[in-house]
Amino acid sequence: MRTNMASKFLSVVGSKLLKSTPSALNWTSMRRSGSTKARSWFSARPKLLAFGALAGTAGLLLYALDASVEASDDCVHPPKQNWDHNGLLSALDMEGVRRGYKVYKEVCASCHSLQYIAYRNLVDVCMTEAEAKAEAEAITVKDGPDEQGNYFERPGKLSDYMPAAYENEEAARAANNGAYPPDLSYIVAARKGGEDYIFALLTGYCEAPAGFSLREGLYYNPYFSGGAIAMGQLIDNEVVTYDDAEIAPTSSQIAKDVVTFLKWTSEPDGDQRKRLLVKVVMISAFLVGISYYIKRFKWSSLKSRKIMFVPEINEQSKSNGEGKNCPK
Repeated sequence: MRTNMASKFLSVVGSKLLKSTPSALNWTSMRRSGSTKARSWFSARPKLLAFGALAGTAGLLLYALDASVEASDDCVHPPKQNWDHNGLLSALDMEGVRRGYKVYKEVCASCHSLQYIAYRNLVDVCMTEAEAKAEAEAITVKDGPDEQGNYFERPGKLSDYMPAAYENEEAARAANNGAYPPDLSYIVAARKGGEDYIFALLTGYCEAPAGFSLREGLYYNPYFSGGAIAMGQLIDNEVVTYDDAEIAPTSSQIAKDVVTFLKWTSEPDGDQRKRLLVKVVMISAFLVGISYYIKRFKWSSLKSRKIMFVPEINEQSKSNGEGKNCPK
């Protein structure tokens, strides 16, 4: 029975193939597929052109706005510096962060605050736990009320945040000729140019050009908006003394260290996020490769199989089945 079915199948398939030559089949299929692709391309072309025009217009508008803002700035743009911590595989220099904290404490803390940085954040970054505790205990914190409802003063703890230089904004403005010293916790992330701007601002003081008038109590800095700044030049050679005698306390080195410290305060978990990104990329690449291999392995049999439908054989199988089921 199986031999008869196989012979019938081959004879029917052979007759079908003889009726339709391969050239005719290939030409017909190519013509139909080509016409279908052409129709789909011409129908989708206006949408693609409209989307491309819209995207190009939006890009040109953003570029024009950025160029107009750059052209209308009233200050000199800071030059690009080669910072060691820039890059996906680069980390902050923790020794530079430690030196920058020393510069902040001795030079900047008299006017500027770090209200979002606690002493516990310094642990295992640029200090040991004992050193951070000693730094915290050096300040006095107003706490309370106690059981009698009175406020009291106590030494600082690791959980305390770094104290502000002034009690309130009014006191800060009164001490700085009406100018309010900004908080430095996120100053690098908040200013356009980031580290380059802060470094250029700290080292860019010079004499005012001819015709530029300065009010009393203001200083000229070409990198500050308007050129007149209330903060004087505080970063200079040997304004601080480093513990490491091999590091020369020049103005550029001091500015670099304090900018590195302020970069860390702006992104305390920046190095951890970089390490996490590297791990995610490596694991994702491995999972994508495994998923592609499994997809090819599982679907290869389904994509490579061929299904043929021959009506004559179907009719014969139906007739044979009906004849077997008929009662004798």
